[in-house]
Amino acid sequence: MSIFEYNGSALIAMVGKNCFAIASDRRLGVQLQTIATDFQRIYKIHDKVFLGLSGLATDAQTLYQRLMFRHKLYQLREERDMKPETFASLVSAILYEKRFGPYFCQPVIAGLGDEDKPFICTMDSIGAKELAKDFVVAGTASESLYGACEAMFKPDMEPEELFEIVSQALLSSVDRDCLSGWGGHIYVVTPTEVRERILKGRMD
Repeated sequence: MSIFEYNGSALIAMVGKNCFAIASDRRLGVQLQTIATDFQRIYKIHDKVFLGLSGLATDAQTLYQRLMFRHKLYQLREERDMKPETFASLVSAILYEKRFGPYFCQPVIAGLGDEDKPFICTMDSIGAKELAKDFVVAGTASESLYGACEAMFKPDMEPEELFEIVSQALLSSVDRDCLSGWGGHIYVVTPTEVRERILKGRMD
C-alpha cells in the first residue's frame, strides 16, 4: 500500500457559473481500520480560497499550518488576500522545495479570482500543477470520481445544481473505494456567500 493511501481520502472541486464547490469525504483510517468519521480535509484560507489536502493526514495538517503562516505574512505585507492563482503558486513552491523528502499530500485548490472567475487546480506531492476548466479530483477514490464527474458535469451550473452534482458524484464514488467514505463535507462558494453542508453516506 502506498503512503498516499495510508489514511484514505476523496477530494473533488468543480466549477459553476461564477461559483465553485469543493467536497471531501470524512473518514480517517489507518489502512483498513477506521479511526475517525468527522475528519476535516478542506481548509478555508480566506472567504474566496479553499484548500483540500488528500494523502497522509499528518503531512496535510503540517502543510496547512505552513500555508496559513505564509498567507498571514502576505496579508500583513500586502494588506489584501491572496488570489487563488498566487496561492496555487505558493503551494507549488512549498512542495517543490521539499522534493527530496516530500509532504505526502495531493492538494486541491479552489477559489474565485478577478471578476469572480472560478479557479481550480490540483498538484502532485512535489508541486507539479494541473489546471482544469471543469473539475479536479484527488485521493484514493480519484478513479471513480473521474468517471462520475465526467458523466455528470455540465458547464455554467448555478450553485444549487452544482451542489447536487458534486454530492452525487462524491457519494457514488466513495461507495466504490473501501478507504474513503463515511459521509461528505461540501462547501459551495459564491461571490457573496459560503455554504457549508455535511452529507450523510453509507457507514461501512
